Amino acid sequence: MIRVTAMPADTNPYGGVFGGWLMSQMALAAGSLASREGRGKAVVVSATDFAFPGAMAVGDELSVYCEIAATGNTSLTIAAEAIARERNGESTTRVAQGTFKFVLLDENDRPRIAALSEKVST
Repeated sequence: MIRVTAMPADTNPYGGVFGGWLMSQMALAAGSLASREGRGKAVVVSATDFAFPGAMAVGDELSVYCEIAATGNTSLTIAAEAIARERNGESTTRVAQGTFKFVLLDENDRPRIAALSEKVST
């Protein structure tokens, strides 16, 4: 869904890429999918099942992949996976994974019935 390079401002006090930055990139990617597939405004209501099995360094390229894991009457649950590619090569590492739940909203910011597109994209 998105691809971005980790920069020095994205690090924690120990010099590693901050887990909160990873989560925010994953939320942006999941939100993009939720809005596109839900055909309108979608807001995060929960983020669960996070794991950080690997680490990435400044300069590494982060790719976030998402898929719809479940649908409800007014919600979408989206699984996100973050993969880092080393800056000067092709080696990749899964650095994060998690699940986001979104509620679809109408023009008055009230939950609305999901009108999903025909084909689910990732």
